Amino acid sequence: MSRLLRYEVTMEYRELGQTGLRVSVVGYGTAPLGDGFAVNDEQAALQSAYRALDLGINFVDSSPYYGNRLAEERLGKVLRGRRDEVIVATKAGRYGHTEFDFSADRTRRSIEESLRLLGTDYVDILQLHDVDWVDLEGPLGEGYEELIRLRDAGLCRFIGMTGYATAMTQRVITERDLDVTLSFAHCTLLDDCLATEVLPLAKQRGVGVINASAVALGLLTEGGPLPYLASGFGEEICAAARRAVDACRDHGADISFLANQYSIQRSGCATTLIGTAKERHVDSAVRAAEEPIDEELLAAVLDAIGSVRGRHWTPWPPQMS
Repeated sequence: MSRLLRYEVTMEYRELGQTGLRVSVVGYGTAPLGDGFAVNDEQAALQSAYRALDLGINFVDSSPYYGNRLAEERLGKVLRGRRDEVIVATKAGRYGHTEFDFSADRTRRSIEESLRLLGTDYVDILQLHDVDWVDLEGPLGEGYEELIRLRDAGLCRFIGMTGYATAMTQRVITERDLDVTLSFAHCTLLDDCLATEVLPLAKQRGVGVINASAVALGLLTEGGPLPYLASGFGEEICAAARRAVDACRDHGADISFLANQYSIQRSGCATTLIGTAKERHVDSAVRAAEEPIDEELLAAVLDAIGSVRGRHWTPWPPQMS
């Protein structure tokens, strides 16, 4: 039995920028729901999403890219009869490992298909997905203009853009009038630049920041990242992550739990997305939001990471973000 089931959960909710949306501090990311990192039993995957809602998670993020829309299809099943309980976000513009299209026509067709699969006539948030993997002129031009039209038409309530590079995030929230942005793997045990480089500007611009990938795309897990991801991170960052894993193990602790605690509690963001298709991981993430961080353990882990902390990897199109 999950430790969470032994006591009452008190979910915290925060304002997301100036949207007026009150989102749970733990959000549910659906890349694993779309079999993004491993093939999952569908019923077990759906149960993880139901579990998230039952524990008070009211913010769910998806994308047509996740499993060739499998995540949206499965999420649509979860939303049946519960749409009013959930703040739903999805994306457009990325459809495959190297398939990007931020044109107005494709963006509109994409959201129309998303709405069909999700079983709703609008999403709360629509973002252009991983815009830093292409020439930004497309997303900032035709893509952005279509987001405005879609918002005006009522197909989405709020708009944004997502990606990894902090320079990109700073540029898009400065040059365009966005409601939100999503940044991944930048408030972790390995890298804290979300708080120093993104949040101050976002607050100045009134942009809500969605934090994602507390475990840094698998770096901060016992099993480590998938091989193709590890090759992109580079040997130095992977070695630092393994030292962090070892330090946690030496203290009898779980690196993923500490990573979730740190990212949820220290990001300064309204919400942190936890991607999973397993109920026990949902339970653990919610517990991580509430349980105080062991400061002695945290200090030992940060010391083990050392000077590599804050080192960014060279951007490349990861298969799931």
